[in-house]
Amino acid sequence: MAKTESSFKNMVITLFVVTVVAALALGGVYTVTKEPIAIAKREKVEKAVRFVVPGFDTIMNEFKVLGNDGKDSLTFFETYKNGEKAGTAIKTYSPEGFSGMVWIMVGFAPDGKILNTAVLDHKETPGLGDKMDIKKSNFSAQLQDKNPKDFNLDVKKDGGDVDAITAATISSRAFSDAVERAYKEFEKRD
Repeated sequence: MAKTESSFKNMVITLFVVTVVAALALGGVYTVTKEPIAIAKREKVEKAVRFVVPGFDTIMNEFKVLGNDGKDSLTFFETYKNGEKAGTAIKTYSPEGFSGMVWIMVGFAPDGKILNTAVLDHKETPGLGDKMDIKKSNFSAQLQDKNPKDFNLDVKKDGGDVDAITAATISSRAFSDAVERAYKEFEKRD
């Protein structure tokens, strides 16, 4: 078998063929994994809604609202049990985390009390800021059954009522900011 001459034209053709094959393979993998990834994300959100607003049987309304900063949306999940409103879960965020965005789910009773919270996504420091997650500490428990109307969601260092996570004040502020953001939008709608 004769060796192909190494020329600019042959190198371009070879590079083009390799690129097309790689693009087709990548496109195929994306197509195959797109739906399972979307289903997994949806299940994670539904699980968080069930955690932050326990005991409902139906999510009647799901809608998005642009946050005060105009950068991202909050997603509302209005839940009902036997036809009566059980509470509202709100997927909220704060861009103020130590390592960027913090996404949490907050559950509010119809009267505005915080039922529970669940951390959905963050990039906070392991062993410090990640303690905002209920699986790692009881930090968020201090917000349960508190109404932000009477409970200042700022950390104590800033004059509020929230005990910050030791050595993770910035992460604590971000968590509180996300809850406050959700509460302000909740108040506008109820």
